[in-house]
Amino acid sequence: MTPLLEVANLNIFFPQHGGPALVPVDDVSFTVSSGELVALVGESGCGKTLTGLALPRLLPRGAEIGAGSAIRFRGTDLTALSEPELRAYRGRRIAMVFQDPMTSLNPVMRVGAQIAEAIHAHRKVSRRDARDRVLALLVEVGIADPELRIDAYPHQLSGGMRQRVLIAMALAAEPDLLVADEPTTALDVTIQAQILELLDHLRTARGLAVLLITHDLGIVAGRADRVLVMYAGRIVESAATAQLFAHPAHPYTRGLFASIPRLNATTTRLTPIGGSVPRPDEWPAGCRFHPRCPVVIPRCRTERPPLEAKGPGQLAACWVTPGAAR
Repeated sequence: MTPLLEVANLNIFFPQHGGPALVPVDDVSFTVSSGELVALVGESGCGKTLTGLALPRLLPRGAEIGAGSAIRFRGTDLTALSEPELRAYRGRRIAMVFQDPMTSLNPVMRVGAQIAEAIHAHRKVSRRDARDRVLALLVEVGIADPELRIDAYPHQLSGGMRQRVLIAMALAAEPDLLVADEPTTALDVTIQAQILELLDHLRTARGLAVLLITHDLGIVAGRADRVLVMYAGRIVESAATAQLFAHPAHPYTRGLFASIPRLNATTTRLTPIGGSVPRPDEWPAGCRFHPRCPVVIPRCRTERPPLEAKGPGQLAACWVTPGAAR
C-alpha cells in the first residue's frame, strides 16, 4: 500500500554568510500511512519541530529545503510546488496543531471566529453554515457548552480548552494528516491524557493520520503505531511501538527509556543521559551521539552508522549491537 506521506532524504539548512550552512535536519526519511499514528520523539534541539514544519512548507524565515529532498503527499512532491499550489495542501490536506495555544490563537479575536476563518479559507460557505460547522467541531473536540464557548476569547478558556480549539481549527478543512507538535507540553497530566485520547479518537473516527511530535516516550506507549527516534538532526531508530519498548536497539533510545519514571521500578533514582544535544554548528563526526554514548567504540567517532535492520521491522543507526561491551 502506498503511504499517505513519504519523506525522503529531507535536509533543512540555514545559509550562513562567510561560513558553511547550518543543517539542523539531515537526511531524514520516513513514511506515514492513512489512519496511522507515528510518533517522532527526541530531546529539544534534535530537529523534530523543523521536520514537522517542513511537511506543509511552513519553515521559519531563512530555512531552506535542500536539493534531493522529497516530501510526497499522495504521490505529489510538495517541495516542487509553488506557493499558490501549496494552498491546496496547507490546512486542507495537512494541518498542524502547535504546542502553545496562547501564542497560536489571536488574543483579541473570539475563538469561534478563528475556527470559522479556517473554514472560509478552504470552503465557500455562508456565515450561518460556518457557525454551525464551528459548533459541530467544538462538540467533536469535547468542549462543553459550545454555544457559550464559541463567542469566548482565548484568555477566557482553560489551557485544555484552548488546545481543543486549536485541534478544531486544524480539523476545519477535514485534512488527511494532522501534525501535532508537542500538543500536551503546557498541560497537567490529566488534561494531557484527555488530549491524547481525543487525538486517538479522531484518528479512529475520521481515518486521520497523525504525526505526533514529542520529547516524552512515555506518552506514546499504547497510542502510537510506530516510533521514530531523532537525535541531532537524524533518525537513529525506527520501530513498531511494542518492539521499541521491548527491545530498544540504539543507546540513545535506551537512555531515553532509563530517564522515564516507572511505577514498577525497584529504585526511585532515574538515570539521565549525560551531556546535552550539540548545536547544529557543532555536530560531531561519525555517530552524533558518540560523545554521550556509554558503549562508544573508536569507529563511532569517525564513521556515520547507516540506518539498518536490527530486528523485525526495526531499524537503528549504531555500530554497536545491543548489550555489547565497550
